[in-house]
Amino acid sequence: MSEPLLSVKNLSVDFHTARGTVHAVKNVSWSISRGETLAILGESGSGKSVSANAVMNLLDIPPAEIVSGEIIYEGKDLLKVDYETHRALNGKKIAMIFQDPLGHLNPVYTVGWQIVEMMTAHGRPADMARARALELIKRVGIPEPEKAMGKYPHQFSGGQRQRLMIAMALMLKPDILIADEPTTALDVTIQAEVLALLKELQAETGMALVLITHDLGVVAEIADRVVVMNKGEIVEAGLTREVYHNPKHAYTRKLIDAAPGKGEIKLLDPAAPLLLDAKKLNKTYGSFAALKDVSLTLARGQSLAVVGESGSGKSTLARTLLRLEEADSGEALWKGRDLITMGRSELLGVRRQIQMVFQDPTQSLNPRMSVYQLIAEGWDIHKLMPDKSKRRAKVIELLEQVGLSAEHVDRYPHQFSGGQRQRIAIARALALEPELIICDEAVSALDVSIQAQVIALLDDLRQRLGISFLFIAHDLGVVRDFADTVIVMKSGEIVERGPTAQIFEAPQHPYTQRLLAANLDPDPDVQAERRASLTHG
Repeated sequence: MSEPLLSVKNLSVDFHTARGTVHAVKNVSWSISRGETLAILGESGSGKSVSANAVMNLLDIPPAEIVSGEIIYEGKDLLKVDYETHRALNGKKIAMIFQDPLGHLNPVYTVGWQIVEMMTAHGRPADMARARALELIKRVGIPEPEKAMGKYPHQFSGGQRQRLMIAMALMLKPDILIADEPTTALDVTIQAEVLALLKELQAETGMALVLITHDLGVVAEIADRVVVMNKGEIVEAGLTREVYHNPKHAYTRKLIDAAPGKGEIKLLDPAAPLLLDAKKLNKTYGSFAALKDVSLTLARGQSLAVVGESGSGKSTLARTLLRLEEADSGEALWKGRDLITMGRSELLGVRRQIQMVFQDPTQSLNPRMSVYQLIAEGWDIHKLMPDKSKRRAKVIELLEQVGLSAEHVDRYPHQFSGGQRQRIAIARALALEPELIICDEAVSALDVSIQAQVIALLDDLRQRLGISFLFIAHDLGVVRDFADTVIVMKSGEIVERGPTAQIFEAPQHPYTQRLLAANLDPDPDVQAERRASLTHG
């Protein structure tokens, strides 16, 4: 192997909190060479992002403390260089793509201005920067790049914002790109395109890629080597193929066994009573038609998945059914009553029966409320559980159901990882014991073992309590394991629908076939065969 471009040696990071010291990273060592892709794999809270943030000098010190270690780049220990030296390297030599694009894009500036600033801040001419920005916006799959340059972050979908972050990070052709869950919010076709783009840029520039992820399919597709982290420590490391086929550590085996898409396909109960009957829903924003004559039915205990690319209308459909957006026309009968024309007081009562878990928990969780307050809030609104002495025990029970614990009750959203925040959002939705839960990419930010745990929990609730699910997702492996029926959306329309087995085993529409072909398999050998067949096909 060639001389490492970047070496992390014996890095330990602590966080000093009111409840004591948290040992977030413990004696971690890894290195990466030019042109190589290293995946850092592990669950939320395993220390993946903390070690990457230490490389970028992005840790808040205090409460963080770098207890020991070295981070060597071009013969210098980055833990010892001054702030200005580090700032000159960030973006230019070492760039980072963050997990939460909305938290890292400034809402008051256009995305074009922000991407161009990546070059102008390092002394490049504005016209050169603008040309480079347009090129990259096009290459990461944003439609109408010229118009996109003049838009603001809130005018893009979650997946589109992530693509813009990738464009921004690549502006200066860095030596090292650290990608923290870079494709979590992307649908499978765009994910495939972005990973192909990253590999293409590696071939052009020799860029090294450090990929922080919980997605074994992404690791199988792009990583040369993998480091597995658990509770702040590296428990296994090696070539991707060797680690997948011959895992030495029990934790690695657990992650591999939890990979979705291998379970038994579920069947819809034909005798289940109808809960929701939506007909010819239409929604436009100016001249853009977000929903075009969308119709669907949902029975008690049914798990109906809605799949499609970013901007296909999936989230608009969910928000329209909940009256968070007003439909232009159509009806949505909930137990025979039309949600679209329902009065506000009646709608409040129905909202207890229909809960939603949003795609971005950073937006949907009030940062000023503790976990206890967030989960208990619905009981106050709907005048439930008047015995407040029992509430704390119920909140703890809900947290444990989604893989958290009693110690998390009094913490605030910013004290959790992205995956942990999403689990809190799911617990909050379950608190009201609804009849329908609309999940908008509810498990996309979760690592595979917690994802498997949450899917098993939701399926148990479906079977035991008859809860129905409208399940919006881009991870087709999860859809295959959880849903009994699938709807495929493209450009605001339903292009295919049917039982899960039919959609996965005999898709009819070319768009559905393209989605399935782009889905990643966690087995590196299977994924290599798929890649070869797609290349030659």
